[in-house]
Amino acid sequence: MQATLTTVQRAFKAAFDVDPQSISLQTTPSDIPAWDSMGHLALVSSLEQEFGLSFDVDEVMEMENVRQILRIVQARLAKEA
Repeated sequence: MQATLTTVQRAFKAAFDVDPQSISLQTTPSDIPAWDSMGHLALVSSLEQEFGLSFDVDEVMEMENVRQILRIVQARLAKEA
């Protein structure tokens, strides 16, 4: 899980230009001013590039915080393996 979190942190850095170490399981959109609806799309694009995945609309809508993002990414990676 730590490796996945590190990759998610890189995606946040790419999408929002934030310190990757500031992103934790507890991070929510209220913690990052740029994480609005447009920022969310930038984040999803960054996540797709980092992980080589393509998320469907339901998955994108469920990505409400970092904990949910990790859950969705790990489930997709397990499915792809």
